[in-house]
Amino acid sequence: MGLEWLKPGVVLGSVMYALIGVVILWVSFVVIDKITPYKLWEEIVEHKNVALAIMVAGMFIAIGQIVAAAIHG
Repeated sequence: MGLEWLKPGVVLGSVMYALIGVVILWVSFVVIDKITPYKLWEEIVEHKNVALAIMVAGMFIAIGQIVAAAIHG
């Protein structure tokens, strides 16, 4: 394995996939926030709901794995 991964096309592709993954994570959080009967961010930050924070973290991990698997192929 040489320095093929340092080619501009490869680096640009990796950055683009990373940005797409972050956007998908953000959009999924917004969608789930709209679906739930309360505001997730307010409940986590202002009301210190640790159980909900753990659930949202698990959701982010699961969606991240799905996005990574879809990108990797």
